[in-house]
Amino acid sequence: MNSIRVAIVDDDPLVRTGLSMILGGDPELIIVGQATNGAEAIGLVARERPDVVLMDIRMPVRDGLSATEELVAAPDAPRVIVLTTFDTDEMVLRALSLGAAGFLLKDTPPDQLVAAVKTVITGAPTLSPQVTAQLIAAATGPERVAGSQARAAARRRLAELTERELEVAREVGKGQTNAEIAAGLYMSIATVKAHVGRSLSKIGAENRVQLALLVHDAEFD
Repeated sequence: MNSIRVAIVDDDPLVRTGLSMILGGDPELIIVGQATNGAEAIGLVARERPDVVLMDIRMPVRDGLSATEELVAAPDAPRVIVLTTFDTDEMVLRALSLGAAGFLLKDTPPDQLVAAVKTVITGAPTLSPQVTAQLIAAATGPERVAGSQARAAARRRLAELTERELEVAREVGKGQTNAEIAAGLYMSIATVKAHVGRSLSKIGAENRVQLALLVHDAEFD
């Protein structure tokens, strides 16, 4: 496997140092640079062409969301993993629509952080279970109302799924983790992952949150 080039963007020097130590300890990852805000991140990416960017949300000068939007819109864009200390941070939901490839809490265990970087480089999304649950709860709350056209469109997209895939998708819509779905539907975690992966591919979704939103919109009475 070729080395994965990683850039770290955070205004806290301790966070940058910690992430550099964690990621730099893996022989497949190379830290190509650090930035303290979104404005610096744009220049860093232009110079170093990293494969993956770890991006804080709240930073001075320029926040991580606007920087993420600009980065992912560019040709040969890096995969951006948004980092947050807030598992209920509404800005993480905004980042989803801007094209972020992943969402992780800053206290994510080191091995999971390394795995996340290696996951997004394959084109697959990575979401912290805590963040995923909060995003789904925020996005599918009682204040979210789907119109008749949105409901019909959502149902058409979900019609591409098999009965079992739809069953799993509905559990994703409830914010259930793969392990919880496996236990509730009496299947292995690997099978759940396979169903979720095929469902995302069929409906053209990037991650579990988008799948959950689609399920929620489709199942309004």
